[in-house]
Amino acid sequence: AVYIAIGIKPNGHKEVIDYRIAPSENVENWTEMLQDMKSRGLELFLSDGVVGMKEAICQSYPKAHFQRCLVHVMCNISAKMRVDDRQKALDEFKQIHTQSNKEMAVQVLHEFYQNW
Repeated sequence: AVYIAIGIKPNGHKEVIDYRIAPSENVENWTEMLQDMKSRGLELFLSDGVVGMKEAICQSYPKAHFQRCLVHVMCNISAKMRVDDRQKALDEFKQIHTQSNKEMAVQVLHEFYQNW
């Protein structure tokens, strides 16, 4: 398989910034890739929680905070909801990320927890 890291420039242009050919997805492959990108100055990245990525990030960027992308969080929420409740729950979840400050976002998050 080919594992690809895509960078997005400030102007929105996307480019492949690294890739690896490996028989399977694992911590070692991602760590090698992250170390290479780190040596070239990478400071910010977003991941979908692929196998081994969280551990590789912790090894390469020990002070980093790992957060799954929102699309995958919403997929996980949907998988645990009744079909009839999904849209309402996801609409409420999306409100967390539209708040103008952290305090309001935390308040909406706690309301989401209480409701669901």
